Amino acid sequence: MSDHKPSAHSVQTTGHAWDGDLQEYNNPLPAWWVWTFYATVVFSIVYWIIYPSWPIGNTWTPGIKTVTYVNSEGETKTHGWNTRALLMADLNKAAAAQKPYFDKVASMSYDQIAKDPEMSGFILSAGRALFSDNCAPCHQSGGQGVPSFFPNLTDDDWLYGGGYERIHETIVQGRRGYMPAFKEVLADAQIDQLANYVASVSGIAHDAKLAAAGDQLFHGNAAGCYICHGENAKGRQEIGAPNLTDAVWLWAKVPAAPTPEGKVAAIRSVVAEGLNRGVMPAWGGRLTPEQIKVLTVYVHELGGGT
Repeated sequence: MSDHKPSAHSVQTTGHAWDGDLQEYNNPLPAWWVWTFYATVVFSIVYWIIYPSWPIGNTWTPGIKTVTYVNSEGETKTHGWNTRALLMADLNKAAAAQKPYFDKVASMSYDQIAKDPEMSGFILSAGRALFSDNCAPCHQSGGQGVPSFFPNLTDDDWLYGGGYERIHETIVQGRRGYMPAFKEVLADAQIDQLANYVASVSGIAHDAKLAAAGDQLFHGNAAGCYICHGENAKGRQEIGAPNLTDAVWLWAKVPAAPTPEGKVAAIRSVVAEGLNRGVMPAWGGRLTPEQIKVLTVYVHELGGGT
């Protein structure tokens, strides 16, 4: 039997043995793993001191780190670190970075803004953000609107006009579209006649005899449609009355109707029931003048403007 003894570098065992010669090694953890573990312990202690961490009754340890920001009332506040305060501080930084551009917007005319390459990039970025936050819930993210509810801002068909001044006015003051329900003042046969006349001026297949009678109603005092839509049925932008001859339909579900009869029926429904849902809120008291100016240019570019 050998008298050889294990060297200092030999692998140690736990001293337990199974089945006579099955032993368990006692390998130490790698040094890098041990030091990493110690580092995480130190890091956690430092983190608990700096940031809010441990619950204590109805509160928690607040930590020593603070965040300073300016709130919506213009007051400077210093608050213990939390994500809300950090967001406000980040918004303050973003606003400070954008301020020179908004100041430049305030000092320039709409035509100057449209022709300035640097401002065009800012309008695209800031305008998209403002539109997404304030306008997209109704007009959708791309400005395509929702048929029968919210106008499409990309098709260059403007109820109230697509020039800078008119778009600015629309955003600041809001709009309230209205059309009376003619079922309350006209007979069913007369409503059929008006529907066919509107179909005729927009190029939809119709009953010519009914349309001729509807022409008289449209331009007469019984219905008086010409007062809002104009003698030529091309609408009046000053009051937001739509053009009935351009085959662009916001309220009547004409495009969805598969047959000419269905299209006339969609027109008839609007004539009979009227409209009282074309409401857009006024943004004059919600956004700054500079933000409204940016939005005006952005919306103008969506549809090309007029």
